[in-house]
Amino acid sequence: MSELTLETALTALEAAAEPDRAAQMVSYHKQKRRVLGVPNPTINALSQEWRQELSAGEDGVATRCSLAQDLWASDVFEARIAAAKLLTQARIKEDTAVWELLQSWLPGFDSWAIADHAASAIQKRLQAAPERLDIVEGWTTSEHMWTRRAALVSTLPWAKLPNPKPEELATRERILGWAAAYVPDRNWFMQKSIAWWLRDLSKHDADRTRAFLAEHGEAMKPFARKEAAKYLPAAAVFDVDSQ
Repeated sequence: MSELTLETALTALEAAAEPDRAAQMVSYHKQKRRVLGVPNPTINALSQEWRQELSAGEDGVATRCSLAQDLWASDVFEARIAAAKLLTQARIKEDTAVWELLQSWLPGFDSWAIADHAASAIQKRLQAAPERLDIVEGWTTSEHMWTRRAALVSTLPWAKLPNPKPEELATRERILGWAAAYVPDRNWFMQKSIAWWLRDLSKHDADRTRAFLAEHGEAMKPFARKEAAKYLPAAAVFDVDSQ
């Protein structure tokens, strides 16, 4: 087996590229960086293969972080997504380097696809060490919109808890406080992130979602309010929209 380097990883991505798809992806994702046109399932398969290969060595985490950083620094669209996928894993022994690397990427978030894949990796690190939410709270006041948005997207696991423990309920309320502070922000992506969090929450705690919308729904953009209430009973949606 040849050594897995940035060059071999990019070669594998390029070999899986679909030129016709690339043009569509540039338009859809509004990208100025290089886009190869690799389908997401293929990126999934490649990154999983790389993760398994790199994890086999004694310095698995360090080696994986090194390749992930190289892929991210290449600024190729699919390479950045693959970089995030390389680091998306629930259990990582000694994960400080992974956490630090993921944080270092925040200023480079500039499109939802890349940001969301990185946020999925961040979610795992937050679940592994919830005390890191103290750092995430600092993101909520960043001048960089994508960093502010990441605070909600990266904490979605707390919206999806079916039977939250008291400390998890407290964390959920903390994050809902961030969401409430975002309501005056009229940016589409910020409104969408609020709606996303509430929509996921509504599947497990409709009453809390209803209460948030009763207090803040009128100030949200109509599309976000509607999306947040998507899984609530029709009466609840009517009550919010008729305020």
